[in-house]
Parts: sequence; C-alpha cells; structure tokens
Amino acid sequence: MISAKLRGVLLCTVLFLASACAAGPAATEEPTSATTPQETSAPAGTPAASPSGDVMTSDNVKHIANMPLTAPFNGEGDLGTDLAFQGDYAYVGNFGGFSIYDISDPTKPQLVSQVSCPAQQNDVTIYKDLLILSIDEPRGGPECDSAEGERKWEGLRIFNVKDKKSPEYVGAVQTDCGSHTHTMVPAGETLYVYVSSPGPEPDSETCPAPHELISIVEIPTKSPASAKVVAKPDIFPERQHSELASGCHDITAYPEKKLAAAACFGDGVLLDISDPVKPKVLQQLTDLENFQIWHSATFNNDGTKVVFSDELGGGGQATCDRNTPATKGANAIYDVVGGKLERRGYFKIPREQQPEENCVAHNGSLIPVDGKDIMVQSWYQGGVSIWDFTDSSNPKEIGYFERGPHEGGGIAGSWSAYYYNGYIYSSDMTEGLDVLEITDPLTDPAKQVKMDDFNVQTQKSY
Repeated sequence: MISAKLRGVLLCTVLFLASACAAGPAATEEPTSATTPQETSAPAGTPAASPSGDVMTSDNVKHIANMPLTAPFNGEGDLGTDLAFQGDYAYVGNFGGFSIYDISDPTKPQLVSQVSCPAQQNDVTIYKDLLILSIDEPRGGPECDSAEGERKWEGLRIFNVKDKKSPEYVGAVQTDCGSHTHTMVPAGETLYVYVSSPGPEPDSETCPAPHELISIVEIPTKSPASAKVVAKPDIFPERQHSELASGCHDITAYPEKKLAAAACFGDGVLLDISDPVKPKVLQQLTDLENFQIWHSATFNNDGTKVVFSDELGGGGQATCDRNTPATKGANAIYDVVGGKLERRGYFKIPREQQPEENCVAHNGSLIPVDGKDIMVQSWYQGGVSIWDFTDSSNPKEIGYFERGPHEGGGIAGSWSAYYYNGYIYSSDMTEGLDVLEITDPLTDPAKQVKMDDFNVQTQKSY
C-alpha cells in the first residue's frame, strides 16, 4: 500500500485512474472463471467468526482458520501487513507492531506474543534469531516508544526473537526516506538488506531530494546492534519515474541465481547481485500504457520468468471493476530471453468487485510445484487468488477466497497471501490472519515440499 508520504499526491492518482479508464480499451467483458463459487463460514474451532460474515471460495479452496486482530492491534489504524515464516512460527506485521503465531497445527494457530511498536508499514522478515521491521513514517526516534510528532527518524528496526514469548529490541538503522519494504540477501555471517522507499518529500528531515537510490544495510548477525548503511546505489540509469515518486517500492532477490528484480515507481529493473553491495543494472523496463506503480516482483522457480505487479491507485481504489481495463492494476508476465525480459501477458482476477471495494494486485508468492508456475496472491478486498502462469501468454485463475465488502467501508482486505508448508496464510488488514487450504491436482504436489523458513522477497529454489 502507498505510504503516508504519498498521500498528498493521491489526487493525481485518482485523476490518473479516471483518465486511464476513460482513455483505455472498451470495458472488459463480464468476468468469468473456471472456478465455482461456494458460500462457506469460518470452520468450527476457529477463535471467532469473521466480522464481515461469510466468505466465498472456489470449490477447491477451504477456509481453515481465522485469528482476529486483538488488543493492542485492534484499533482503527492498526492494519495487518506482511508475513514471514520460520519453522512452526508465522510472523505478522501490523501498523501497531508485530505478532508471533505458533502454526505447528495450521488449523488452530496460537498467538505466542505481540510487540507494540507503532509505525507505518512494519513489513517483517525473519533470519535466524533476527526479525527486521520496515518503518516508513518519520518518528521521534528508533525505539518503539518514540513519538511520531517530532518526525526525525525512519528506517529499519531489529529485534532478537530467540525467545518467542519475549522478543528483544536490539537496534535500528536510519535510511533515506525510511523503509517501505526491505529484502534480505544473506552472505554467511553477514546479512545484507536492500531498503526500498519512496521519495523525496519536500522540507523533510528524513527524505530530502533527490531520491534516485536504494539503501543497502549491512547487519552482522553476531552483533546486529552495529548494523549500518554501506551503500546507496543508483539503479535508475534512464531516469524514467512515476509522477508520484522516485525510489523503489519492492525488490525481490534470488541469491542462488545472482539476480534481483526491483519494482520501482515508474520502472521495473533487472539486477545482477553477484556482488550484493554493488548491484548492476541488466535491464530497465517501462510500461507507460498500463503500469502506474510497479509494486512487486516474483521470479518463477527456475529464474526464467518474472511477474511484476502494478498497484494502480495506491491500494485505496476500486480497480477490479468492469470499467478498468484488465491490463491495469494487474500482473505482467515477462519471460527471460537471451538475458532480457520480454513481456508475454497480463493477469487480473476475473471476478468483478463492488465499487466500494479497494482492489488491486498486491503481495503474493509461488506455490512450489515442479514444472509449473503457480502463484497465490492478495488483492485487498478482491481477496486471495491462486493462478497459473505456466503458459505466460495465457495465465488463468484456478482458485480463490474472498469476503464481501468490508462493513463500514474504507481500506480493507488481504495485504499478503503466501504459501507455506501445505497451507496459504493471508494477512488481512482488518480481519487478522486467515489460513486456507487448496486441494487441486495442479497444486497438490506442493504439499510434499517442506520449507524451513520463508521470506517472500528472498527467493530460494525448491
């Protein structure tokens, strides 16, 4: 979702959206899907029924459990954000801090602890005993109890979570324009972290102009309190940016392939990360006709494709309607041909959403099926979609989960949806943690894949 820094220019977003829809192709045909809708309720034994009532799924997807937001993360501004996994634990970010769940029995997740540490984004990753949070909001200082009024610090916060019941704050690193998202690139006892952030912000102490860079933070795993910024590479050789901002929104690294794909404001960038401190630009992409905010990137397992998503409207608009072309607010599938990316097709959920439902492509991950390219992905109030892009030119949805419009309106829906050890976990901004199971011939082989940990922006082969 777009950060507070960019809210001042959301009027431009709305105007862009209106003009794009008016000038784009004719309204799409009535959405169709090979999946069959099925009304279901939260299964027996879950902590509580969804406040939004019944959910709707395809006939191959089952809603296994829901863990509602609880105090101190159930206030109006406490939105659920990103997810990370390690062993039998799920780590869930929230604008209020982060939570740790025991998912040894995915049908009955158990809350282990919650750490109150308010800040926007709080996207989370986990590496060994270290948990890292992205802070994209100027605060009074790096500590969790710092006030937001002084607006003089933003960046990364680092915790030791060896004791899951009592995580410990160990340090922080300030970065230019904060950290909207971050990406881990492990290198032995050193953890490099690529920090993505939008900017610049006029008259800001934390986000001065210009902002043509990403930040690379070095975290010694044995002394994380000594973490520091070691590089600020400029990865925009052609200077083609969105009218919204410069900088990047999200970077996905594939260390085994020595590649990274950066989704930036106005550009997609393919990087060589053989030297993680000195990433080299291999290719810079633009799609001025269909993409507004290059939001995130996902490699397929063998590194021969990249899916880039577009967060048209910044996550706050209803773009999954019949008046918005299917190529806008969607995913673009690129094949790697001769070391270069070539666009093959687009994918957008085929289920039309209501005018009050914010909906656009958001966070997702591969479902590990050998020989197939299958992804699960969040779409805010469009829910969770499972889709197959094995044929890059003909992607199709094979399953889904979604709720009806959020009661009371406003921003809601699935922020992140990832597959981990046989189940799909969705961090819903207002409804908490959902657990889903898909039973389908295409995805069933994934149940044989056992992951020790999972951070979506640091891909590993399976």
